[in-house]
Amino acid sequence: MSAGWRKCCAADYGLGLGNSTDMSRTAVILFNLGGPDNLVAVKPFLRNLFSDPAIIAAPAPIRWFLARWISFRRARHARAIYEKIGGSSPIRLQTEKQARALEDALADLGEVKAFPCMRYWYPLSDQVARAVADFAPDDIVLLPLYPQFSTTTSQSSIADWRRAAGAAGLRAKERTVCCYARDQGFVAAQAALIAPLLRAAQTEAGENSVRLLLSAHGLPKKVIARGDPYQWQVEQTCAAVVAALDAASFSELDWSVCYQSRVGPLEWIGPATEDEITRAGADGKAVVLAPVAFVSEHSETLVELDIDYRHLAKGAGVGHYARVPTVGTHREFIAGLAAMTRQALVWGDNAARCGDNDGHRCCGEDFAACGYGSVG
Repeated sequence: MSAGWRKCCAADYGLGLGNSTDMSRTAVILFNLGGPDNLVAVKPFLRNLFSDPAIIAAPAPIRWFLARWISFRRARHARAIYEKIGGSSPIRLQTEKQARALEDALADLGEVKAFPCMRYWYPLSDQVARAVADFAPDDIVLLPLYPQFSTTTSQSSIADWRRAAGAAGLRAKERTVCCYARDQGFVAAQAALIAPLLRAAQTEAGENSVRLLLSAHGLPKKVIARGDPYQWQVEQTCAAVVAALDAASFSELDWSVCYQSRVGPLEWIGPATEDEITRAGADGKAVVLAPVAFVSEHSETLVELDIDYRHLAKGAGVGHYARVPTVGTHREFIAGLAAMTRQALVWGDNAARCGDNDGHRCCGEDFAACGYGSVG
């Protein structure tokens, strides 16, 4: 177990709280990817990542070998990336801040505790499930910090949570928010963060000389071909954000959806973010780039977007390059998470539901891997 996680566990999870019986207790589980908290943790973090059957769909013995081989091959390069941002990922601490902000927004519900739960580094599902069992909630809400559903993110995290929850003997009623690609709070926060950078770029380069790039993490095409709704949901997010910007007087925007972070030999969904930056330079456009699938800063925003793509933009002739921050603890985003938590608590069943569509399915029937109804 990470020493850093051990040190913060009792304070962060409030395990010293008294067992009051005159108010309801609600646990909200906030799922995120996680990241190494020091350079030594980089290799085991990668090993955990590539050991996930949602990432490498191979039989267990083969996956075990591949995870160790890939983590060994990629560790040096990954450590160099984390060295650029101080030797660790900020994602856990940022998720803790989101958890505390959400607790404040839900304070009227009784005793509410939000538990960050990371998929590939501490705090992992087993530790969090035991902490939740000690908290002894009446209700549990599973709330991924992945706005768009994918089998590789939300489904993987929730499936691992349910394994850990069973081992910890948790019996509280559980509700699941599977996705919220068009949630009003999430979209409003995105638009609010984009707007000032868009105005600044238009002032410098001219109103018709700016391109807004809405970038999401990519996926191999074969994952989408299996009915994963992620790409469709990303496009729904982008359309909603552009509509919100249009309502804020940014009409007839030049914008594009693109996908970053390609690795390996497989064919990935596109267009690629780096190709769109290059195209913008060829077209004489300034670039405002907004991450629309990440809600907290980590290596793929702080290094890939802020350093690597900024350098690419300069070489491609992009005169003005601005990167929009992630939604983090923006009040609109936290208000949206709080509203979805409240909505989930009145659902009468344990099935997964969409957070931004009054609980009803948002994906079409063509998406066989949609998380609605059951996740994991």
